[in-house]
Amino acid sequence: MYVPETFTSDESDVLRRYFTNLDGPVFALVNLPEVVKGALFARYSRSPKSLRRLFLDEFVGDLDIRGDQSIDATVGLDRAEELYERVFFDYGDDSVAQLGGTHLACEQASNLLTKVLEWGRLMSYLEQSTRYISYDSRLGGRYRYHRDPSVLAGPLGTRYVGDLDRMFDSYSQCAEFVTDHVRATVPRDERDSEFVYRTATRAKALDAVRGMLPAAATSNVGIYGTGQAYEALLLRMRAHPLPEARDYADLMLHELRKVIPSFLRRVDLPDRGGKWSEYLADTRDDSAALVEEMFGGTPVEPASEVSLVDFDPDAEEKILAAICYSHSSLPEQQILARVRQMGVDERVALLKAYVGERTNRRHKPGRAFERSFYRFDVLSDYGAFRDMQRHRMLTIEWQRLTPNHGYTRPELVEEAGVGSLFDETMERSAALYDALGDQHHEQAPYAVAMAYRMRYNMQFNVREAFHMLELRSSPQGHPSYRRVALDMHRQIADVAGHHALAAAMSFMTTEAPELERLESERRAEARRDS
Repeated sequence: MYVPETFTSDESDVLRRYFTNLDGPVFALVNLPEVVKGALFARYSRSPKSLRRLFLDEFVGDLDIRGDQSIDATVGLDRAEELYERVFFDYGDDSVAQLGGTHLACEQASNLLTKVLEWGRLMSYLEQSTRYISYDSRLGGRYRYHRDPSVLAGPLGTRYVGDLDRMFDSYSQCAEFVTDHVRATVPRDERDSEFVYRTATRAKALDAVRGMLPAAATSNVGIYGTGQAYEALLLRMRAHPLPEARDYADLMLHELRKVIPSFLRRVDLPDRGGKWSEYLADTRDDSAALVEEMFGGTPVEPASEVSLVDFDPDAEEKILAAICYSHSSLPEQQILARVRQMGVDERVALLKAYVGERTNRRHKPGRAFERSFYRFDVLSDYGAFRDMQRHRMLTIEWQRLTPNHGYTRPELVEEAGVGSLFDETMERSAALYDALGDQHHEQAPYAVAMAYRMRYNMQFNVREAFHMLELRSSPQGHPSYRRVALDMHRQIADVAGHHALAAAMSFMTTEAPELERLESERRAEARRDS
């Protein structure tokens, strides 16, 4: 159900040198400097354009492409691979597959699929942002959401398209009303240009109404990973219950084999990758069936949005011991025993020396802070989950997306006078989910609006807490995940009692700004003008 792009013959001649196909939703980038590929992906997340169109419009003019005229990436690359073939496949040295990486674009992927793509820890991702890009524009005359072929071919196909179209209509209408309301109530600072003001106010409105978008809404995702990481990703995707994930796995494998074929030879061999994917599918299905048998009828008790469910009571002592370890010749147990005898002043001095004077949030303490952990159970809207899930240096598991936990409605929506339209969209979303459930169990979450809550747990060490909580509480953060990050920080101090560790996270932002994106837009304009 991909909407293909059209290019002129001259544009196609240029694109063939750098992209492995010109008409599919998945393609690899080749023959480009690494800095150009990185810059393309960075721009990708802020642009409504496809990657190939973005390259033509904003990048190709700055490149000297004369020397690439004989290259045609769309026919695949003939590589000298005897060494990789012998070492990697014949001898099974998986570490060799860590030595070759590829930039891959996956376009028009649903929000359900993006979470599958972004599961792996050892890959890099950039996803098109719902905060910068309005979803009221159409692609090929259609709103940007995934149209599952089996749903469209069934008796609910017409309703699916009609209901999602109306959800997008409502989103578009609310975005305009909320934008007008923000601009009517938040005056422009005389320091700000009209462009900065309009961009920041529009971003605030899009933040407020993004919960009206269904999980079927499509996005573009840029991925960079090694051959080993792609192999692991494809094995999981080929075992995934969502048809869209399996379809994209085939497209990705086809394109990746044009650039790193040896690293992926095992993926679809029946006795290698086939057995691996079967194992993943079997363990998932068997576990799900047993859990349903044991817990299927259990009522869901009320729960707070953020709950600290597990932590290390001795975290501060263990971290202090870890700080000492690399500077000492003593065994760990002896160091820990000495730490337990320390007074408050000694402990504070040691922690202060290790944390140092942090002048910005990127100055984070070292690996001693990985000695202890926190585990949170979270019930936030799906929009917040999408952002929190992208942190890879943690363990995260999530439950099925449904409308059963209710939804969150931003106060700004009510203030703008469109609360009833927001609620009507939520009701339409839930009714379509229920209608799809019997015949299309796996596809039913496509109908669920992002304002609906989903339960997930997150476990991370103290060092990752510095990075994640300070980043996600920053002024430009979306209000829904800022609230989660701030509550996590509070519970680290008050529930776990780790006041010293919480205090060391000195770049938490507790006060919400009036326009979240204003400062970042000011900085961006200053860089453009310099």
